[in-house]
Amino acid sequence: MQKITHLTIRKQKQEKKPITMITAYDVLMAKNVDEAGIDMILVGDSLGNVVMGYDSTLPVTLDDMIHHTACVVRGTKHALVVGDLPFMSYQESPLQALRSAGRMMKEARCDAVKFEGGQHVCDAVYKITQSGIPVVGHLGLTPQSVHQLGGFRVQGKDEKTAQTLLDDALALEAAGAFAIVLECVPTTVATTITNALTTAATIGIGAGNGCDGQVLVCTDLLGMTTGFRPSFVKPYADLHHVITTAVQAYIHDVTERTFPDDEHSFT
Repeated sequence: MQKITHLTIRKQKQEKKPITMITAYDVLMAKNVDEAGIDMILVGDSLGNVVMGYDSTLPVTLDDMIHHTACVVRGTKHALVVGDLPFMSYQESPLQALRSAGRMMKEARCDAVKFEGGQHVCDAVYKITQSGIPVVGHLGLTPQSVHQLGGFRVQGKDEKTAQTLLDDALALEAAGAFAIVLECVPTTVATTITNALTTAATIGIGAGNGCDGQVLVCTDLLGMTTGFRPSFVKPYADLHHVITTAVQAYIHDVTERTFPDDEHSFT
């Protein structure tokens, strides 16, 4: 299996071959999803919620992202690894964005960077891509702007906001983005955007089946989380049950002194 690059993703859009993407935050998960044949791995700032225990992505730092992205890169042979630029690591200026993207590429050694925003970040997208760094955009429900958006809500539900999303997507493509994540966007809007773009692939999460590809958070896909589950998530396993059952069995064996037995001991 050959290494996937941004050119591969562009080609898959042209050939209408669906693109698969999943998050990962450590070397073990990276190895597993890479061996499964995933196209793209996103080291998202969602690690703030999933790994670090925060209630949002906002506290995540660039150093956090570089550390976890480097872990994923070391466990990946074939998939394209995208490192997320966290809150306030690019919003100040295109130069700040370039420096943050440069650190991500040099220190984490990933294949591309992702950051949120539409037309207002296009100067940064252009500056970064012109420096030789592939960029993934992110539109719709952008978690770093959750307070401005008034919470986690579907975006683009009316004609005006849907048009803004389309304009933003076209601007990101023109600035050089090779892919754009569309999060929590009505199916018809996401499909319209996908069809309007000629080179940039759309990766949907809660955006229907008309996108060029799909992405899910690994712990959601694997059923590792409890409590609230977004309606767009389809669990493909119940690892929470598997893990708790295994640990309970271990606790039982230790307390009953049936582990370790002779097979698992040295003589």
